[in-house]
Amino acid sequence: MEKGLTVRKIVIAGVLGAIAILLGVTRIGFIPVPTAAGSATIMHIPAVIGGIVEGWGVGLVIGLIFGVSSFLNATVPLFKDPLVAILPRLFIGVTAYLTYAGLRRVNEHAAIGLAGFVGSMTNTILVLGMAVVRGYMPFGVAVSVAVFSGLPEAIVSVIVTLAVVVAWKKIGSAGKQKSKISGDF
Repeated sequence: MEKGLTVRKIVIAGVLGAIAILLGVTRIGFIPVPTAAGSATIMHIPAVIGGIVEGWGVGLVIGLIFGVSSFLNATVPLFKDPLVAILPRLFIGVTAYLTYAGLRRVNEHAAIGLAGFVGSMTNTILVLGMAVVRGYMPFGVAVSVAVFSGLPEAIVSVIVTLAVVVAWKKIGSAGKQKSKISGDF
């Protein structure tokens, strides 16, 4: 992984940030569920993927984009509060990166899956925690939402993150091979 800000990191942050915005604006990123939350989200997954693939800084930027998008498109008072909608989302890609970086030498696939789970649960726990602290919901409701929406979101995050990151890494490693067409062997 390259250190510092690179064109690649900017482009990947932009593309994954745009996906997060698209998921929010089109409401594709919100899956209706019959719980207190009303919907489960997959909007955090681009931040998780960005953190794993390009590091904590890219994950933080995509989390910021997700949070601002959530704030600007809020339809309930809970997410019209920037301390609930934006601040917790900054940590999604950061925790995903730290989890992946700490475990990738042990087992890369397990590290990717666990990073998807941790990033998703970071979103759930920090958003619901801030909602409780700010008085938008009682603790019991937050726990119910975490169990009945947060855990299924985390499972989906593991599956999608594994599929995307493993494919991404295979494509990236194929690009590092010498081209037989150009004559470079």
